[in-house]
Amino acid sequence: MRVLLVEDEKRIIDDLTVTLEEAGYVLDVATDGEEAWFQAETSDPDAIILDLGLPRLDGLTVLRRIRQAGIETPVLILTARSSWTERVEGIDAGADDYLGKPFASEEVLARLGAIIRRSKGHASSVIDIGRLRIDTRRIEATVDGRVITLTPLEYRLLRFLALNKGRVTSQGEIADHVYGGEHEPDSNTIEVLIGRLRRKVGDDLLTTRRGFGYILEA
Repeated sequence: MRVLLVEDEKRIIDDLTVTLEEAGYVLDVATDGEEAWFQAETSDPDAIILDLGLPRLDGLTVLRRIRQAGIETPVLILTARSSWTERVEGIDAGADDYLGKPFASEEVLARLGAIIRRSKGHASSVIDIGRLRIDTRRIEATVDGRVITLTPLEYRLLRFLALNKGRVTSQGEIADHVYGGEHEPDSNTIEVLIGRLRRKVGDDLLTTRRGFGYILEA
């Protein structure tokens, strides 16, 4: 899943980059409000982590612009501001959750995972698809109760397909949300990755819709 981190403190950027990438997220970073607004409008992230105290354009203005543009991407606000009125203002502007500074990286992960799952219609951190079960908190997948060994890239693909279960996802979507800025994969690269994952989860669960993309369904 692709996350846009909007933050201007280098220490926080560095810490969250390590945490999020280890958890299997593809990360884009914006360090001011104008850049954040541009990336939110053009890069189609799965979630946005948004600091309020930003240069050039403050976080609440960015959030209001996002919602006024009809962009429904879930947003987790990070802020050092402690006033409850400011927290209410953030929620009213369209934030999905709110976390004050200082914070634990594990709590950011938990809240981020929750708002992404809710946006995809999943309340639990565990997603069941027939014989397949994905635990997004433990970063683990099982088939018929047996843990399957996945590479980080395979896990990112499986989680993306699972959160979009029942919907056909195109190669373009997979390139954007699974590979991110690593490199631009060609169709053969994606097909090879799909093939590796299919052998691990089963042909009956992961199928190809020729000319359209791939779907994970029971």
